[in-house]
Amino acid sequence: MTIPLPVALVQAAAWHHAADGLDAFAADVRRVVGAHPGVRLLAYPELHLCGHRAGEDPEAVMASAAQPLDGPRGRRLAELAREAGVWLVPGTVYERGADGRIYNTAPVYSPTGERVAEYRKVFVWRPHETTASGDGFVVFDLGDHGRVGLTICYDAWFPEVTRHLAWRGADLVLNLVRTPTVDRAQEVVLARANAIVNQVFMASLNAAAPDGVGRSLFVDPEGQVRAEAGPGREEVLTDVLDLAEARRVRAAGTAGLARVWDPFADGQAPLELPLYEGRIDPARWRRGATRP
Repeated sequence: MTIPLPVALVQAAAWHHAADGLDAFAADVRRVVGAHPGVRLLAYPELHLCGHRAGEDPEAVMASAAQPLDGPRGRRLAELAREAGVWLVPGTVYERGADGRIYNTAPVYSPTGERVAEYRKVFVWRPHETTASGDGFVVFDLGDHGRVGLTICYDAWFPEVTRHLAWRGADLVLNLVRTPTVDRAQEVVLARANAIVNQVFMASLNAAAPDGVGRSLFVDPEGQVRAEAGPGREEVLTDVLDLAEARRVRAAGTAGLARVWDPFADGQAPLELPLYEGRIDPARWRRGATRP
């Protein structure tokens, strides 16, 4: 049995990287939790704590804002999650890796103040973004609520990412976005498509103006939009998700029909995938309907 998960997506403009940024962010977390006292998972958009003002050099801001995840910013965020008593996804941050490179990374903090996951953006929006690319897919267990996977903005355009997260048992995929351009319309379609073809909840959280055009949304495992924020403006989008519903849809099929995690006949030969120099092995594919 899973416990329904109250989620709050904070569609907001980014805080700048000034010294008082974390104080302002902490105040906002307290505001949201105070207004929504039942929330268990609280999330903010991509690069929410590492914004740059108009006219600033993004590369200089990136270099200035980058810290190791266990640096001063990370310790403060862990303390804030513990104080608020929530699972906190503070958007993404510029992470200074041990290899000296800078990554666009989404950390996750538990209500006890532990960093329980971190995901480095794999599909960097080149040539416009210059962070180093991550090299793996990340899911984490959110207590008795279920399993959550992480993606960042452009990752949603690549079906391999959400498919791997669902295969690893994600019930909900949280996509953190900073899109100020007209292709948000396509991202809304992709949120529904990724939900449908993977039978997983999608939560796509975009920034508000001027950093994004909004339209954050929750999508259920059959592709229905449960809630959608307005364009541009700042708002808090809330929902209560029963993540067990993703597993029900996988077992019973979308609309009681399509069972995308069990499409192969017994004994069917593997399907070669020339693009990846790999294959789909039916026995491994079916693993996606369970908890690996």
